[in-house]
Amino acid sequence: MDGLSGGSAPITSVIKAGWLDKNPPQGSYIYQKRWVRLDADHLRYFDSNKDAYSKRFISVACISRIAAIGDQKFEVITNNRTFAFRAESDVERKEWMQALQQAVARAQLSSTYPLGVRGSELPDRAGSLELRGFKNKLYVAVVGDKVQLYKNLEEYHLGIGITFIDMSVGNVKEADRRSFDLTTPYRIFSFSAESELEKEQWLEAMQGAIAEALSTSEVAERIWAVDPNRFCADCGAAQPDWASINLCVVICKRCAGEHRGLGAGVSKVRSLKMDRKVWTETLIELFLQLGNGPGNRFWAANVPPSEALQPNSGPGARRRHLEAKYREGKYRRYHPLFGNQEELDKALCAAVTTTDLAETQALLGCGAGVNCFSGDPEAPTPLALAEQAGQTLQMEFLRNNRTTEVPRLDSMKPLEKHYSVVLPTVSHSGFLYKTASAGKLLQDRRAREEFSRRWCVLSDGVLSYYENERAVTPNGEIRASEIVCLAVPPPDTHGFEYTFEVYTEGERLYLFGLESAELAREWVKCIAKAFIPPLAEDLLARDFERLGRLPYKAGLSLQRAQEGWFSLTGSELRAVFPEGPCEEPLQLRKLQELSVQGDSENQVLVLVERRRTLYIQGERRLDFTGWLGAIQKAAASSGDTLSEQQLGDSDIPVIVYRCVDYITQCGLTSEGIYRKCGQTSKTQRLLESLRQDARSVRLKEGEQHVDDVSSALKRFLRDLPDGLFTRAQRLAWLDASEIEDEEEKVSRYRELLARLPPVNRATVKALISHLYCVQCFSDTNQMNTHNLAIVFGPTLFQTDGQDYKAGRVVEDLISHYVVVFSVDEEELRKQREEITAIVKMRVAGTASGTQHAGDFICTVYLEEKKADTEQHIKIPASMTAEELTLEILDRRNVGIRERDYWTCFEVNEREEAERPLHFSEKVLPILHGLGTDSYLVVKKQQSMDAMLLYLASHVGDTKHGMMKFREDRSLLGLGLPSGGFHDRYFILNSSCLRLYKEIRSHRPEKEWPVRSLKVYLGVKKKLRPPTCWGFTVVHETEKHEKQQWYLCCETQTELREWFATFLFVQHDGLVWPSEPSRVSRAVPEVRLGSVSLIPLRGSENEMRRSVAAFTADPLSLLRNV
Repeated sequence: MDGLSGGSAPITSVIKAGWLDKNPPQGSYIYQKRWVRLDADHLRYFDSNKDAYSKRFISVACISRIAAIGDQKFEVITNNRTFAFRAESDVERKEWMQALQQAVARAQLSSTYPLGVRGSELPDRAGSLELRGFKNKLYVAVVGDKVQLYKNLEEYHLGIGITFIDMSVGNVKEADRRSFDLTTPYRIFSFSAESELEKEQWLEAMQGAIAEALSTSEVAERIWAVDPNRFCADCGAAQPDWASINLCVVICKRCAGEHRGLGAGVSKVRSLKMDRKVWTETLIELFLQLGNGPGNRFWAANVPPSEALQPNSGPGARRRHLEAKYREGKYRRYHPLFGNQEELDKALCAAVTTTDLAETQALLGCGAGVNCFSGDPEAPTPLALAEQAGQTLQMEFLRNNRTTEVPRLDSMKPLEKHYSVVLPTVSHSGFLYKTASAGKLLQDRRAREEFSRRWCVLSDGVLSYYENERAVTPNGEIRASEIVCLAVPPPDTHGFEYTFEVYTEGERLYLFGLESAELAREWVKCIAKAFIPPLAEDLLARDFERLGRLPYKAGLSLQRAQEGWFSLTGSELRAVFPEGPCEEPLQLRKLQELSVQGDSENQVLVLVERRRTLYIQGERRLDFTGWLGAIQKAAASSGDTLSEQQLGDSDIPVIVYRCVDYITQCGLTSEGIYRKCGQTSKTQRLLESLRQDARSVRLKEGEQHVDDVSSALKRFLRDLPDGLFTRAQRLAWLDASEIEDEEEKVSRYRELLARLPPVNRATVKALISHLYCVQCFSDTNQMNTHNLAIVFGPTLFQTDGQDYKAGRVVEDLISHYVVVFSVDEEELRKQREEITAIVKMRVAGTASGTQHAGDFICTVYLEEKKADTEQHIKIPASMTAEELTLEILDRRNVGIRERDYWTCFEVNEREEAERPLHFSEKVLPILHGLGTDSYLVVKKQQSMDAMLLYLASHVGDTKHGMMKFREDRSLLGLGLPSGGFHDRYFILNSSCLRLYKEIRSHRPEKEWPVRSLKVYLGVKKKLRPPTCWGFTVVHETEKHEKQQWYLCCETQTELREWFATFLFVQHDGLVWPSEPSRVSRAVPEVRLGSVSLIPLRGSENEMRRSVAAFTADPLSLLRNV
């Protein structure tokens, strides 16, 4: 069962979840800590709260009782098994027992039962299958849109299983012989059947489950086929997508909320689009036969026109009307036998044996007993009579009404809350100034005259507003359960200095105002407490600009939206989700991407921060539009200081990154770069757009000149209110430049650098790193360290240029860049390779004359190297392998399904080997090193799912074992093979790969640093490898000498494990992106720094000399440091 854990939990409506100690089935005294989750149908326990699939589940309907045993312990007792748990305290135990008892009671009243319990839904297919990782066969059942796993047939009938798989995220595919794989975002389940025929039957059943899981609006369309069902049975709103399955009426969302308030004893509300498992063929047919037409001829036969609901009726009017209609039966058509119980029961027993559903509905609505005695011992109830007569629709209607209360005029039960959790009782009262409610955002300022003074009372979850404090009847009211958002505009936005906005589910906006900041704050806190559930109370710890609930998708749970609670404070968006701990706040000014997808009716706000992606859906247009505007404003620059700018991953302002990246790609060899000034008007326009929203600005060839961009960067740095080095430390930096001892001066610079604010420190390093690269090309651009210091000294220290010390500081920082900023050799090497690749590619393009616009064009193939699969694409320096892959797929309109591992491969035809590029690898340096017999191809990495499964179950980051080994040195391109393949013992860890002659050897024969290795899948055939499961490893020494050797494994599984471990240790455990790829976007439009390259200035010989000087000796540029 351990093989089933991992990933994020699938979406379920959780009643209670938490850690409990569980007693093992053997009765040991050693308890094991388990994450336990209870929903309406199942009690499940997991190894971890991150696991997607349970170790065991127990159907709530098969639980007979809950009993306390000893201190903090309790038992869950079924017909044949007892499960013992231990809580942290007696209070927690009591909470668990109450939750379980309530769930069991609800299950006993429900008309549907989980699999294995009486009344169960018949499976589409069930039987025994082998599952990799389990010794014995499991009993597998495909039921609806789920695949359920049980230990055996007996446990299947008892409703006690291992786990179930939601097929809305599943995919099935054939494997070898009798095997097939069920793939989900969390795990791969490898099954084996008894025969090929049986395998085909299982595949067909599971594919049917996937189809059922993905069908969402089919039920609604079918039920709307009857004209009366196209309009809400209560208010007449068009296209209602909710229903009461016991009253057999189709209703709109606003009425559905009020139906829930009536309680399950009056109305059982279900969604036509979301509650898929409820909508059986029988129930759909019942709604087609009965539905809104006959339903309203009974329930609404005597509605006075003055009391009829309209689609725009308020919540109070709806509540009163539905209370009278269904709980009291005020408007129903009375049956002639009304008041005569015995005759009503007899008439019901007769009606259920016919097809007259309207008669059955009228009899039950007028008081006939759904469980009355029929007088026939063999069919004692109306349900039994209907079954005996073969009336399946009558049976369905009776089952749905077994617990329905009979309407009574004196039955005045208090309304139940809409939420399953009890909201805290909040009371508050006082005068507020209120405007008329609006159906759209308030774009204009509301004058003071538009507000009316109202006495407002918040009590029992309802905000009521009266004409004055003496009035008895309210002018209107807002139920807390209907509030979806609470917003606090900045002071003086409207006629009253302090205001707040209330948004409701009915797409209405209410604006309230006050003169006192303290009173306004108190009202906001009280209203927030009234509609925020306990799980989101942490959001109230700080003042907020906006608070509310929104549908979202995040993490691995992307198959269906959930509802989360959000608060916006400054540039920080905090979120609380139904399951799991409180999320880390999203720093909106550090977002990598902020975009809106979809059409105007189905908008989705996409927020991407450090590989964490959040999708917020616009279910309600009014409050979503408000959230969208507020988030976009919070994500923009809010001032002129560095910390108020949009920031990148490394706390570098995006405006600095944009300019530096463009000049790195387009202007390193531009003569007089940074010394020459751009056009004033163009510079000013560019700077304004960057300050407004740098994230959305795309610097493109032909639109901006490098001198305009460099001038914009200098102007931005010079205009910083506090300066890059801050006013407080400016003099200390200038004084440090006069220290004569170089070591002491560098040490002082390092000390001052550490004192800078984090954003300033990161920006200084990024800027000096860039200037260091610029001066490396001084032979071409004429901007050596001294010249750059003359330009940037006055700019960064905001002086008039007369103080030589400012320039001295900049010159020292560039000259001592490696020491001052602690730049290690690996970081310097990567920087050098990227810059070298940019310039070399441009040199090649200039020399060949094939790149008239200066863009480097690369040919990439899709799936295989063929003329009709090639794509020509521009490769900017910042493009990663993942971005290239998505660009190719988008161009060819290839959709990516869940767990499709599309990857860019480097293929070497001469070596008959290929290497899947890591998703974060930069493509340009790889292209620079490609030979004439190599190319790039985008295709699926078939073994990635198996590798991820191995890594998830593997402990540690090491691997060892025997492999066949052969060495092949290549000096200056000459292959000098040495010997054949020999058995060798290898140990791979996070730092190196070691080769031993045998297992007992103490000293390795060879050792290579693991991060300098390139591992290719495949071994060329002319070497006669002993197995077909081999890979080629290449290592380039500091002297540019290539060492190449070949390794062969005994099995394909062993090869995958070795290759997975190589990826794991080379990339710090991040083998595949932690977030699903965003496949519906053109990646270059959202990538940072996606700018094209322009021709270099200067002659071809000058450019070649610059490249040669930069790359000849890795340390040559550092000898004067």
